[in-house]
Amino acid sequence: MEEGIAPPSRRLSGVVAGVVARRREPASEEKSRRVLPPLRDQSPLEPSLRLCSPPSSVACAKGERGLENKERSRVRLFPRGRGLFSRHRCCHDHRCGFEKKRGCRRTPIAMIIDDVTAGSKPLLLFFIIPSTSSDTLTGTQNLTTNQTLLSQNQSFVLGFFRGSNTNYYLGIWYNNINPQTIIWVANRDNPIDNSTGYLKIGENGNFVLLNSPGNPAWSSNQTSAKNPVLQLLDTGNLVLKDSSDKTNNNYLWQSFDYPTDTVIPGMKIGWNLDTGTEKHLTSWKIKGEDPSSGDYTLKIDYHGLPEAFLRRNQTIIFRTGPWNGERFSGVPEMKNNTGLDFNFSYDEHGVWYSFSVTNLSLLSRVIVTSDSDGKALQRYMLIQGSWNKFWYEPADECDYYRQCGPYGVCDKNASPICKCMQGFRPKNQEAWNMRDGSNGCVRNTVLNCSTDKFLHLENMKLPETSSVFMNKSMTLDECGSLCKRNCSCTAYANIDIRNGGSGCVMWLDQLIDMSVFATYGQDLFVRLAAADIGSTSSNKNHRVVLATGDERNMDDLELPMFNFDTLMMATNNFSQDNKLGEGGFGSVYRGRLIEGQEIAVKRLSEDSRQGVTEFENEVKLMVKLQHRNLVRLLGCCIEKNEKILVYEYMENRGLDSILFDESKGLLLNWEKRFNIIYGIARGLLYLHQDSRFRIIHRDLKTSNILLDIKMNPKISDFGIARIFDNDQTQAKTWLYVS
Repeated sequence: MEEGIAPPSRRLSGVVAGVVARRREPASEEKSRRVLPPLRDQSPLEPSLRLCSPPSSVACAKGERGLENKERSRVRLFPRGRGLFSRHRCCHDHRCGFEKKRGCRRTPIAMIIDDVTAGSKPLLLFFIIPSTSSDTLTGTQNLTTNQTLLSQNQSFVLGFFRGSNTNYYLGIWYNNINPQTIIWVANRDNPIDNSTGYLKIGENGNFVLLNSPGNPAWSSNQTSAKNPVLQLLDTGNLVLKDSSDKTNNNYLWQSFDYPTDTVIPGMKIGWNLDTGTEKHLTSWKIKGEDPSSGDYTLKIDYHGLPEAFLRRNQTIIFRTGPWNGERFSGVPEMKNNTGLDFNFSYDEHGVWYSFSVTNLSLLSRVIVTSDSDGKALQRYMLIQGSWNKFWYEPADECDYYRQCGPYGVCDKNASPICKCMQGFRPKNQEAWNMRDGSNGCVRNTVLNCSTDKFLHLENMKLPETSSVFMNKSMTLDECGSLCKRNCSCTAYANIDIRNGGSGCVMWLDQLIDMSVFATYGQDLFVRLAAADIGSTSSNKNHRVVLATGDERNMDDLELPMFNFDTLMMATNNFSQDNKLGEGGFGSVYRGRLIEGQEIAVKRLSEDSRQGVTEFENEVKLMVKLQHRNLVRLLGCCIEKNEKILVYEYMENRGLDSILFDESKGLLLNWEKRFNIIYGIARGLLYLHQDSRFRIIHRDLKTSNILLDIKMNPKISDFGIARIFDNDQTQAKTWLYVS
């Protein structure tokens, strides 16, 4: 080893790789001065390491350590009392470091370096070791493109990196892991165009990225902090907090609230239903090159029984399946993740997914990427210093969304992979023969509610659950009994598979995106006509179950029954603040069930005798009607002399509230107006011609056309509708016809 160079075990580790401690016995006072080394070349995605003056302003004469007179740099040293000081300066082998002098100990350095010849502004540089406060940026400091912060445990780095477009981005990455692994980007869609940009704490208690002219390129939200500081935590979370706050966990802003393409332990994705804010993942535009927002997203849908959807633009690529207490039902790979703990929670306040590690030495991350092979959702584990792809989705053909259409089941071990359940046949036999199962399957026999039975399917990925009925407290037997009585129920299952199973989820429409696994799937009970049950000995994952009724008085209503107290809680005791509107037979309220599902509650007036007839008429009709342009009835309540209907909640309310409002009316461009007209026409065509009954609404008006969050129209309020016989063309009525 060359004389005067410290061995590797004694080299100083800091923010910048390659900072090496060197000490030597100076021949004279002049030779003991530190000369600043030139830059080294960097790859496009490497953090900027420009710690010393440019090559044009620094030269090290062979055999000596002095500064050249014509191109010299000036070093100002902070006093020891501020924790940043130095005793020597030198230039050797392009590295900034320490003199080696007998009796001297290594000391941390912070220098303000300004190139005298170039006349540039001072740059605050950090040479960080764990004993310094190098994880924090105060209001009097700037972080430039050649500087970084290092978390106290030296696991994570905050700094600038360059994309393939030569722009600068502020990001967080793992320290001492190659290749560089970036987990968060602040300004992914607002890059800085050159190296003179910097990060500072602003006047509004936030922090701001400024570009070369000093104009803001990106900033965090404003806060009320009097003495804000920015700190990089050991978890990889970048937090803004008030330095006077000693609680140490009251964060005014944190990067974990704004994930980019990666989830690491402690980070969450999901929904805060109290504020209506969402956290989701979005891929890079080009993997490893361009961190701007890409085409792939992973978002959790909180409607019904929550689950996550992987999309490319607006097209669903993959669905995780609902959470079953242990894992997502469509990701059996999660079963064998030794060393990882998964958490999925949902209630009236929010829906969240996160994970943690049981072994702190284990590093794991989940990313959404723009890989060309389409395997966009991936989990990585760090094994012996290298990232290993632990699992990815979609993993096979059956993982792709709706691969086998409605009522079709995908089996990756079969050929062809799509098959129809017992009691079903291909809807398009010709396409099915060509191994195109996207049209799905149809029933062999029409259902008969009173005699139907249930087919038990094992090891299943449950169908899509964004539009289901759910109850966390019911048993599986109670769930089956309720499904049996509700003629619209097509299948049921447990919500939670732990401890023998609990909770009830019921499907009231087509069963979409089902798969069967060799192991670790879930039990699903599908409604079949009794004539189609037959023998099931030839199929190992089929069993027959006959759901029986109970002794409760359901008033002959084949519909999920809600408890009155549950609806009182959901609507905040039918608060006026939750009131959506009022009609001739009662009021409608907005509510939220304890599971987080939003509902519309139609409560009939107690003194409206006419309303009872309309109530029964609407229930009988809506139980039998299912169409995308008809509002969906979720259940009812007939307790305590109350008659209440529970519908799916329509975010944009009635068409009249937008159509006749001057400001909101501007939202209805011609395309949206056409789609609304077209949707209403499809709903009427279904009522008049395509449903099992011929139904005339008789009260069709703009207030009875409800709009969902995507402005899709749905016809509502069937209180005075009339059923016609198939050969009947007219009827007498004392009520107006709309």
